[in-house]
Amino acid sequence: MGKKGCSKVQNNKLNTYDWLCDVPDAENATDYVEVQFKNTRKGYFLNSTKIPLDKGDVVAVEASPGHDIGTVTLTGRLVLLQMKKNNARTEGVEVKRVYRKAKATDLEKYEEAKAKEHATMIRSRQIAEELGLNMKIGDVEYQGDGNKAIFYYIADERVDFRQLIKVLADTFRVRIEMKQIGARQEAGRIGGIGPCGRELCCSSWMTGFVSVATGAARYQDISMNPQKLAGQCAKLKCCINYEVDAYVEAHKHLPSREVTLETKETTYHHFKTDIFKREITYSTDKVIAANLVTISSTRAFEIINMNKKGVKPETLETDSKPQPTKRDAHDILGQESLTRFDSTSKKKKKKKKVTNDKRVNHEKSPSNVRHKN
Repeated sequence: MGKKGCSKVQNNKLNTYDWLCDVPDAENATDYVEVQFKNTRKGYFLNSTKIPLDKGDVVAVEASPGHDIGTVTLTGRLVLLQMKKNNARTEGVEVKRVYRKAKATDLEKYEEAKAKEHATMIRSRQIAEELGLNMKIGDVEYQGDGNKAIFYYIADERVDFRQLIKVLADTFRVRIEMKQIGARQEAGRIGGIGPCGRELCCSSWMTGFVSVATGAARYQDISMNPQKLAGQCAKLKCCINYEVDAYVEAHKHLPSREVTLETKETTYHHFKTDIFKREITYSTDKVIAANLVTISSTRAFEIINMNKKGVKPETLETDSKPQPTKRDAHDILGQESLTRFDSTSKKKKKKKKVTNDKRVNHEKSPSNVRHKN
């Protein structure tokens, strides 16, 4: 069994399993700890006072200004690897510290600050609309002590929100920080159910977003309908990128769709392709399905090479089609036909009748008959 920091799993997509928890001295390899705050914000803090911390502990950490409240998500040697992965700098910068485990008063202030976030977001949207700014404030995050608020916004163009910051600071009496996010990040923060029936990938496990091109959909022969290709963020679905590499590799073993096949009678144009079966359907018309013929990619390459040499085959299909092999019906369970029960019961009845007849004859035999004196 692992220790508490190894086995305790946080219910969020940024959780990192501590696979080094059972390694000797891994827990004391560093004084840095990973702390997560609301949404997807994480930070690395120095536990200079050697407070015994485990994964899942709520702590008060240094902030500017004041302090913030977060949850410890990682301790020990794995923190150094995560810091290197996320390019967290420690040299030449002032490293923030862990103050203490959160007290009851800290948690009360934290809950009070969180309770104001929704009302603040609604009011800030109204202020931005009154100032005529082309932006949308998607979320508000208060610092643990309530002295600072982070406003997450979406904007298609560059926005001059200097006046907005002044109005927000006067209205809410806190320090203001504006942070721009993309449409995909907003969808991940809001959450929802995708057309596949599962929770959105961006809100369940994805932490990095890669741009999706329409070429990825073309490689997979997906209908170029914008309503079907777009996700809830109005961008191309991230899942289009999942299998595109397999399709690109499969396309290398298929002829070009622009190439036509010449026979002695007519010219065939590409109609559709079953990529993984490597079967191609050709039509005698460029637009509509006419005289469709389906052949393998190997046969298509053969005809293309023949056409390059000036040779035209009679048909697209091979002259000798392989005959389907006949397979005897076989019960996969190794059983006989269902009538075996009937035959078995008849045999039993016959055997029983023979036995009874022998017993009767034996009783009627002269040696077994008693004579009267």
